[in-house]
Amino acid sequence: MTEVEKDLAGADAEAEASPSLWRQRDFLLLWSGQTVSEMGSAVTHVALPLLAVVALQASTFEVGLLTAATTLAFALIALPAGAMVDGAPKRSVMIVCNLLRLVIVGSVPVAAAFDVLTMAQLYVVAVAAGVCTVFFDIAYQSYVPSLIRPDHLMDANGKLGTTQAFAQLAGPSLGGGLVGVVGAAGALMADALSYAVSVLSVLGIRKREDPPAARQADETLRRRITEGLRFVLGHGILRRVVACTATANLFSGMSTALAMVFLVRVLHVSPALTGLVMAGAAVGGIAGGAFAGRLAQRIGSARIIWVSILVFSAPQVVAAAAWPGWGVLLFPLGWGVAYFAGMVYNIAQLSYRQSVTPPELMGRMNAAVRWVVWGTLPLGGVLGGALGTLIGVRPALWVAFVGSWAAGWFVFFSPLRRMRDVPRPESASAPS
Repeated sequence: MTEVEKDLAGADAEAEASPSLWRQRDFLLLWSGQTVSEMGSAVTHVALPLLAVVALQASTFEVGLLTAATTLAFALIALPAGAMVDGAPKRSVMIVCNLLRLVIVGSVPVAAAFDVLTMAQLYVVAVAAGVCTVFFDIAYQSYVPSLIRPDHLMDANGKLGTTQAFAQLAGPSLGGGLVGVVGAAGALMADALSYAVSVLSVLGIRKREDPPAARQADETLRRRITEGLRFVLGHGILRRVVACTATANLFSGMSTALAMVFLVRVLHVSPALTGLVMAGAAVGGIAGGAFAGRLAQRIGSARIIWVSILVFSAPQVVAAAAWPGWGVLLFPLGWGVAYFAGMVYNIAQLSYRQSVTPPELMGRMNAAVRWVVWGTLPLGGVLGGALGTLIGVRPALWVAFVGSWAAGWFVFFSPLRRMRDVPRPESASAPS
């Protein structure tokens, strides 16, 4: 047998030992449960601000505060959450968090049914659900690499990202329809029930993760948090990825806080149709998730990180130019471009982070990154509400979209510009 034949035989044996993700039951269970849960969350993304705007007559600034409240927990508790998740079974953390979110989100339609719903409760629900989301997301992103082989990470993140975008496509449409039929408060029940489906899917996973590493006797929570921060901030590329994502999220928080007000009060879109308009934008996210792997192969799995922001996302600014009537179509067009670019970027940078991080630091790495990049979202929500009040909703949207695009320069001026592909986990290093 020649050397070429031996290599081909070895490749065939490896492929046989590593079946496609479509044939891996545990991954399919996780994937399907997350799809349902993401769809429920997408319904809430539409129903919660609509409930504030339509039912409680909230001001632009109050809607901005509500948007900020949904992500406030990432700024407050992400770091200790990462240290705690690294010391606990990730699967158990995911199950408990989803059970709690079922109760928290489900309290809104119950309060509305008794006519006692207030903005104060919406703020509390947003913050409490956000705390659970912090723990769940850190555990979830840390759990995926333990469930599949390293060479499947890009494929797995692409599939999860695609269905997340599909949920964002179908969820707002479903949310808008539910708002029209049962009201915004009743629509939130769909999100509550979706968490129950996610719990059942995780319970069905057979593979058991390795137990967390035993803690040293003198290892304090503060020391564990510091180790995660030191790893992320000391890594030359991760540090710049975090700066890019945090800046993009700051301006994304602005546009998210302004979007519903812009559609209802500037473009005069009816509440029942807002979900449909926003769902059109999610088509871009589905395309981004579906084509991220192919684009990474053609452009480079490392190079695609900065190309997705600086090249693919540039046309997103047309959303701020939308006008009443047929001009409304510019809004889903611009947001579709933003969703496409954002999905490709997120899949690529997440795969990079998972590839260069040791397993024992995975939770703390994810927590440190989330603490920074999600910590800017509530600030963006407040800034969007304040800027929309001061200079107008449309000018504030222009600022948001341009700022989101400009964030890509952080990763362009980094060692990524000289790299084509993401290093494999076993050969990864921490360039500075």
